[in-house]
Amino acid sequence: MARQLDPDANLRRLRARLGGLALAAQRDPSQYTKSARSAFLSRFEVEVDPERSLPEAERQRRSAAARRLYFCRLALKSAEARRKSAAGAGAPAAEEAGGADAQLPRPT
Repeated sequence: MARQLDPDANLRRLRARLGGLALAAQRDPSQYTKSARSAFLSRFEVEVDPERSLPEAERQRRSAAARRLYFCRLALKSAEARRKSAAGAGAPAAEEAGGADAQLPRPT
């Protein structure tokens, strides 16, 4: 069952969507999101090599692996949330069942 939002929240969401679509219709989204995308991707390089001591090729390889790990964990959490939502209140919470991160190593 879909989550019920109050009417004001629905209107805010629709207005925000209209604004985003209007902006995308006038300008290239890849240009105005470039700095945010760059900052997001650089976090993986910092995560795998905070001192920047690795060779560039190795840093890029590890950064790509950290990015794949991040999105894989995100997909797993999403699947668990959908399963929990579909099962209703009788299903154990993800934390009780081990959760998405139960078997995966956390980056240091």
